[in-house]
Order: sequence, then C-alpha cells, then structure tokens
Amino acid sequence: MTMTTIARRITGGVDTHLDVNVAAALDERGALLGIESFSTTAAGYRRLLHWLESFGTVELVGVEGTGSYGAGLTRHLLSREIAVVEVDRPNRQRRRLAGKSDPHDAVAAARAAQGGDATGLAKSRDGNVEAMRVLRVARFSARRSRTQAINQMRSLISTAPDELRAELRDLSIYKILTIASAYRYTGRTDVTTLTKLALRTLARRALSLEEEVKEIDRLLKALVNETAPELCAVDGVGTDVASAILVAAGDNPERLKSEATFAKLCGVSPLDASSGKQVRHRLNRSGDRQANSALWHIVFTRMVNDPRTQHYIERRMKDGRTKKEAVRCLKRYVSREVFAALPRSQFGLDNP
Repeated sequence: MTMTTIARRITGGVDTHLDVNVAAALDERGALLGIESFSTTAAGYRRLLHWLESFGTVELVGVEGTGSYGAGLTRHLLSREIAVVEVDRPNRQRRRLAGKSDPHDAVAAARAAQGGDATGLAKSRDGNVEAMRVLRVARFSARRSRTQAINQMRSLISTAPDELRAELRDLSIYKILTIASAYRYTGRTDVTTLTKLALRTLARRALSLEEEVKEIDRLLKALVNETAPELCAVDGVGTDVASAILVAAGDNPERLKSEATFAKLCGVSPLDASSGKQVRHRLNRSGDRQANSALWHIVFTRMVNDPRTQHYIERRMKDGRTKKEAVRCLKRYVSREVFAALPRSQFGLDNP
C-alpha cells in the first residue's frame, strides 16, 4: 500500500534587528522545526525564505516590527505572495518570568501568528503611500526646525542691544526674517555685529526650511490627488489630512476589513469598560495618533462651515454632553465617511 506524503504547512516567526533577523519555523501542529539567523540584506531575505520553504509550504509569517527593522523583509515576503502579520513585542510580564532572547522572541512571533493572537496584516510599503510617509517625515522635521530657529530669533531679539531690539521687536516674524536675512557681516566682533550675524544665520535657515516645506507640500499634493481623489473631495480634507489618513491605512488598505477596523486603527472607537451592573465606555487613547489628529481637523473645519455639524454639536450639548464629547462622537462618524473614500479593492472588503 502506497502512502501519499502530505506537504507540511509552515508558519514562520521573525525577530527583526538592524543587522540580523532571527527566524523560527513551526509545522501545522505547532512543533518547532528550527531556528536560524539571517543578515538583513536582499540576499539574507532570500535565504530566510528558502530556509522556511525547505520545511514545507509557507502559509504565514509573523514579523515583529514590520514598519521598522522588518520593513525590507516584509516587502520581500509580500512580493512572493506570502501572508505577513504584524506581531507586537512579547508581553513584559511573560518576558520577566521566562527571560528574553532573540530565538525565544522568534518562536513567540511564530506562535502568535499561528495561534491568531497576531491578526493585523502588514502594510506593503511599496507605493505612493510609502512615498507620502517618507515625505511627511522630512516635512515634520523641517517644520520643527523652522519653528526652533524662529523661537531662537525671538529670544535673541529680546536680549539684543537696545538699538537692534528697537528695530525688530514690534515687527511680524515675516518682516523680521526679511530684514535679518539681509544683514551684512562687517568683520567686527562687537555684540551688535555678532548678534546680527546670528540673526542672519537663523533667518536664512528658517527661510530655507520654509522653501523645503513648500516643495514637499507640492509633491504631497500631487501624490494625494493621484492616489485618492475621492478622499480629497471629502469636506474638510486637505493635503496634510489626506496624507496622514492614507499613511495610516497603508498602500494596501484592503487589509482593513471594515470601517470599525479603521476606526480602531485611528483610535476613535470607544472601548467597553463595563463591570457588573455598570455599563459604560471609555476613551480610546491608542491607535494612530496622527490619523486621529487628522479626523479632529476634519471635524474642527466642519464646525466652522458646515451647518449639519454645528446643529449636531448643539443637540448633543443640550443632551448633557460636553463639547469635547460631542467632537469625539463626530470623529467616529467622520471615520466611517473617510473609510468609504479610501482607495482599495472592493473585493477584499466585508463592508464597502
């Protein structure tokens, strides 16, 4: 009698680091098949996948840190049509009791993926949305540095010699930047001359950073309009808000199976805090805070120019809610509207 050999179904787990990835392989019964380390290079990613496939058919891989050290590996696995789920770092209490090691974390990642504890599909990070993310990083840095330079200028003006302080103290920041950036250095080393030199340096830095922000904004606007024209058409959504929401959803927003999933991702879904006879919900402080802020900006804009939003706020306040609580309710409703405008494959969703 001939017995047919059935290929094993493999679940992988990866603990990612800057220079090395530690992988573990489990079979369909949860038995540990092996642990191995691989370099964080394109060749290392190929060897890691080949190693997993040597045990059988790879069905799922749990990766710790798909948005940081595991981003490159995640892109490689997704390009080979292998499902990847995001694994949170191990529970601190368990780690304190059982100890911590890279092989142990890799096995824990594999078991979390296989056992269903890790269910969030990883972002693909291979399209326009990933380009928006890196541009937003540069934009945030430029805006923060510009603000820092301007604050330093204000501080220098407040302590500058009387003649220089009288010239600049009552001017708007734009006039200060224009005047200070045109100061000439005469080579003298007195306090007034060197204060002007410092102000000129900071002013030119602030103006340069402002140009960087404008250039990034132009690129972001083109990417957002190309990627999500329906989202841009939503009332209260501009380039900055749209890009923040798209970055939260990722290049593959079909991974978000329902509008409730998206609301939880944005941190606008209230959490059940009931106990005994007391039934209540509490504020959700988790989720993507930039996406949460983007939804707040939509609500705030509509509170100014949308009669329906104004009427809703008034009605909820008459019902005993505070204005802040009414805004939180509106953010949940807005998340539903925004979710419907995301660019996605409708066939990958439970709820359109």
